[in-house]
Amino acid sequence: MDANRLLEQFMGANRVNTDDSGNAQGNSALGGMLGGGFGKGAAVGGVLGLLLGSKKMRKMAGGVIGYGGAAAAGAVAYKAYQNWQQGKQVQTAPIATPADLHNVDPRFLPPPANPTAGQNFSLTLISAMIAAAKADGHIDAKEQTVIFEQVEKMSLDAESKAFVFDALRKPVDIDLLVSGVQGIEQASEVYLVSRIAIDVDHPAERAYLQVLVHRLNLPSDLVAHLDHQVVDA
Repeated sequence: MDANRLLEQFMGANRVNTDDSGNAQGNSALGGMLGGGFGKGAAVGGVLGLLLGSKKMRKMAGGVIGYGGAAAAGAVAYKAYQNWQQGKQVQTAPIATPADLHNVDPRFLPPPANPTAGQNFSLTLISAMIAAAKADGHIDAKEQTVIFEQVEKMSLDAESKAFVFDALRKPVDIDLLVSGVQGIEQASEVYLVSRIAIDVDHPAERAYLQVLVHRLNLPSDLVAHLDHQVVDA
C-alpha cells in the first residue's frame, strides 16, 4: 500500500493550480477548503467529502492552494506553529498564504519531503480525519454502506480500501491514534486535519476535540493559533 498516495486520494487532493486572481482551479477537497470554495458532500472529492456529507464545512483562511492535501495542511499547521513560537496575538496573527507553501519546515510535510515521518504518519492523518468525522455518531450503517460503495469505485488498491473500511468500522480509539504521533509538529497537523472535520457547534464533536488536545499534549495557545487558521464556510 502506498500510504502517501492514499492520503492524497483520501483528501481528494489532485494537484490544483491558481488563476491570475489566486483562485483554485481543479478538484481538490482540501485545496477547495484552502481556497474558500469547499462545497458539500461527495462533490468535494475524495473519501473526506463522503465522510463529511451534509455536515457544516470548514475552510482555511488565506486561500492557501497550489498543492492541496497533506502539503497544504502542513503549510497551514506550520504557519500557526510559527505564530505561536513568535508570541503573536491570536486575533491578529497572520494566516497562511500560497507563498507559505514554499517555505515549510520539512517536519510538517509527509514523506518524501520528511523521510523521518514514514508512511505511518500518512495513515495516522487518515485515521484522525475518520475519527473526527465519526465523533458525533452521524455515520450510521446506511451511510457507511454508501461510503463503502463509493470507495469501491475509486482507483485505490485493495489494501488501501481495506484500511479505510477497517477505520470506518472500528470504534474511535484516541489513545491508539495518538500513539503514532511524534513531536509537536505532527501533533499540530493531526489536530488541524481533525478540526477541519469537526462542527464545533456540536457538543459531542467539541468534547472530542478537547480530549484530542489533551491526548496530544498540545499547549492551549498553540491550539488557539491552529483554530485561527480554520473558519466556518
